[in-house]
Amino acid sequence: MQFATLLTQEQVQRVHEASLEILEKVGLLVRSGKARALFAKHGCQVDAETSIVKFPSALVEQYRKLLPPTFIFRGRDPKFDKTIPNDSPILVTGSSAPDLIDPLTGRERRARSDDIARIAHLVNALPAYDVFSVSTLADDAPEGQFTLARLYPALKHCVKPIRSTTKDAEDTDAVLRMLFTMAGSEAAYMERPFVTHHYCPVVSPLTMDVLSTDAVIYFSEKGLPVYPTIVPNAGLTSPMSMAGTLAQGNAEFLAAAVMMQMAREGAPTIYATLPTVADMRTGAYASGGIECGMLVMAFAQMARYYNVPSGGYIGLTNSKINDAQSGYETGMSVVASFLGGADMFNTGGLLDALKAFDFAKAVIDDEIFQMLKRMKRGIAFNEEELALDVIAKVGPGGAFMMLPHTARRMKTEALLTKLSDRDARTIWEKKGALDTHTRAMTRAKEILSKPSSVVFSDEIESRIRAEFPNLVAGNLEMPK
Repeated sequence: MQFATLLTQEQVQRVHEASLEILEKVGLLVRSGKARALFAKHGCQVDAETSIVKFPSALVEQYRKLLPPTFIFRGRDPKFDKTIPNDSPILVTGSSAPDLIDPLTGRERRARSDDIARIAHLVNALPAYDVFSVSTLADDAPEGQFTLARLYPALKHCVKPIRSTTKDAEDTDAVLRMLFTMAGSEAAYMERPFVTHHYCPVVSPLTMDVLSTDAVIYFSEKGLPVYPTIVPNAGLTSPMSMAGTLAQGNAEFLAAAVMMQMAREGAPTIYATLPTVADMRTGAYASGGIECGMLVMAFAQMARYYNVPSGGYIGLTNSKINDAQSGYETGMSVVASFLGGADMFNTGGLLDALKAFDFAKAVIDDEIFQMLKRMKRGIAFNEEELALDVIAKVGPGGAFMMLPHTARRMKTEALLTKLSDRDARTIWEKKGALDTHTRAMTRAKEILSKPSSVVFSDEIESRIRAEFPNLVAGNLEMPK
């Protein structure tokens, strides 16, 4: 399909040139000693006193041309594997919200590991979701199991690709031991890694941290799937202009991408972003603003310039509940980003600027993305679809309803939504006059009431428990 553009080709080229200038003349503050050593080894200018790293333009050009054009998400069940951009658009849950809207009380509270089991079960059942990025934190995580308490229930109840992160080197080691245990051996997991790792190594403006940066290098070196996200916030951590934010954010992406190629040539990555423009009346984080969608469109153009898949956190909302604001902020930005050519959308389930997960919102987002995937399928165009003979047969004043041409297409030409109400008002009233949030919550509870069919076998569960005896239960139960 043809993509919508916000930038001319000359402007895309100018953003690229501006980013090279930023990297060569301003550079990045690189706090990671491992990253500084890697950059120095491959020809960057590293100031030992200030930890500023400057990137010669020719070096950036050399390494960015090594970026692979595709990225693969693998799941426990291979039938759910997704490759971008081939399988675009792919829907991913939003991740790492500290809070959750309780599905029974409707009140916000801290999220727990049993919530993650329920969310994983929901995501596994909803058809539009492609990747489960663990949606919440786990407030009940045992000491030393920050990530294990999230990742275990996610994998136990979802066989689609999982995306996760780790806190530090010790946490990373524990996560890999769990994944090797699940797979049966390290070799078996390395042959088919079913968890994708994700970090934000660049802290805008132009700073690389230690833990996330070291993790990206580590997973790149091992050949395990990993990618970074760039998060400029115009007015606070990038210039209060979208053009300046594009130039800085693009420079930050190039620095991270070059680092990955220096660690392992040919390491696949995603041009992933969460760009925003701050509401300078209060400094509020405006992730639901239309500017987020516009910036993702522009970053998608830059990604096509580098021939690398793109996407990120988009379709977010600042609304605290599932209301009209939640719907229009999510809908406008995901359609804009899709038409602009983004491949991956970290959208599903989050309210309140990524701070709270809501089951009904996740169901609504599933239907939004069924619509988006119908858009991707486009309009079938050939002589049979033009249907000139059908039009001639029916003629003026006729009807098409009973024709075989109609019957063959009635379940495929239009998306038959399950959540959106299309009844007459009188029928809607007889059914209880339910709003969209209530219908979505009913659908979520129906799914949650059904047992999980994808839990680990007894053998795998025994191996996991032997290796991690105090691991959370991860059972699928409705909260009391």
